[in-house]
Amino acid sequence: MTESSISSAGLDPRRRRVLFRSWHRGMREMDIIYGKFADSEIAKLSEAELDDYEVLMELPDRDVLMFVTGEADTPESFDTPVFRRMKAFHTHSGPIFG
Repeated sequence: MTESSISSAGLDPRRRRVLFRSWHRGMREMDIIYGKFADSEIAKLSEAELDDYEVLMELPDRDVLMFVTGEADTPESFDTPVFRRMKAFHTHSGPIFG
C-alpha cells in the first residue's frame, strides 16, 4: 500500500499539502516512511514540529532513508524531536520493507 489511509478533509491547507507530499516522494520506501508517519501524526504536530518535518522533507530521500535505517548517522541539525519520533514510529524487529 502506498497511499494515505486517512482523509485530508479535516486538515488545514498546510497539513493537506504535507500529507500529500508525504505520500508522493518518488521513492516507494520514502512514501511508506513519510506517509505512514504522516497518516498517524499529521494532525497532532504543532506548527513548530510541522516546520521541522517540512525541513526533513526537503532533504534527499536517500539521505533520510539512511538516517532512518541507521546506515548513516543523522546530522545534529536534522536530529530533531520530530525526526526521532518518525524514526521511533518505524522501529521494528524485521525488515522495514516486505
